[in-house]
Amino acid sequence: MSETKNLLILPRLRVQNANAISSPMTWGFPAMSAFVGLMHALERKLPEHLDLEFQGVGVICHDYQAQAASNGFTHSFHLTRNPVDKSGNTAAIVEEGRIHLEITLVFAVRGESCYGADEETQRVARETAEIVSGMRIAGGSVVPPSLGKASRPRPWLEQLDDDPEARALQFRRLRRRWLPGFALVSRDDLLTQRLAGMREQSPEANVLDAWLDLSRLNHECRVKQVEIEGGKPREEVSWEIRRRPGWLVPIPVGYGAISRLFEPGEVTRARDASTPFRFVESLYSIGQWVSPHRLSNPEELLWYVDNDLDAGLYRLANDFPARHTATQ
Repeated sequence: MSETKNLLILPRLRVQNANAISSPMTWGFPAMSAFVGLMHALERKLPEHLDLEFQGVGVICHDYQAQAASNGFTHSFHLTRNPVDKSGNTAAIVEEGRIHLEITLVFAVRGESCYGADEETQRVARETAEIVSGMRIAGGSVVPPSLGKASRPRPWLEQLDDDPEARALQFRRLRRRWLPGFALVSRDDLLTQRLAGMREQSPEANVLDAWLDLSRLNHECRVKQVEIEGGKPREEVSWEIRRRPGWLVPIPVGYGAISRLFEPGEVTRARDASTPFRFVESLYSIGQWVSPHRLSNPEELLWYVDNDLDAGLYRLANDFPARHTATQ
């Protein structure tokens, strides 16, 4: 049975100059931590009369425009010109990757404001959308619809039915409204499977080897025997790109501790002297872009915080692998 009872949907948001550098090793789309951070910031900004608790967030990308130029295999970002320094020299450039997006945000919510007459719940959705329009999404600005064009689809609050069959029909209708587009989901299971397969041939293979193998295009040599009339068979060699099980991409999923937890104020020049401090590094996994019509339930779309403080893991999770396998 699904735990998600209500979905707050903000459709077709246009975001300008979002951060395209998701981690020290990946680029092309904001990290999911940026959208989870937006969810937490939005929950803090809600006025008292909006009783909403956010449980997870999903993102469907309908269009994108990376602010980068390509010259063969080399990409370079379009950078802004910084003002000159006090001596009149050109200031150092801090490289910033930017991307324009058109996305739909789907929040799993609960609270008293989720229930009531249809007119009241839609007022809650409109008020929440107005707050989001004044916030940053992955460092980018929400752009209003262009003048002279059709207005953006209205946000709405969907109350999911408790009956499984009615709920499934309800979610199928929602999926159609999110087309065309692609949703980013977690594929930790494929990383585990690839590592197991590599260790059958090379026992010393590690998770990094499996992650790199799934992140790149692998050219493989194919050799087949060709029969020749009146002569010996000869070998014919061809090179092919290994087919991957879907549109797979390397993604950051959080942070892992590389130091002990320091007491507040113990580390000099920390941003917040009243909060415990710990040095961390990025955690990586494999994600997959899937069309919304391939989702079976809301949990396959939603991302949420899944920290393990004892192990020093501060990461996000998505239930697509477990839920998708269970529905097949």
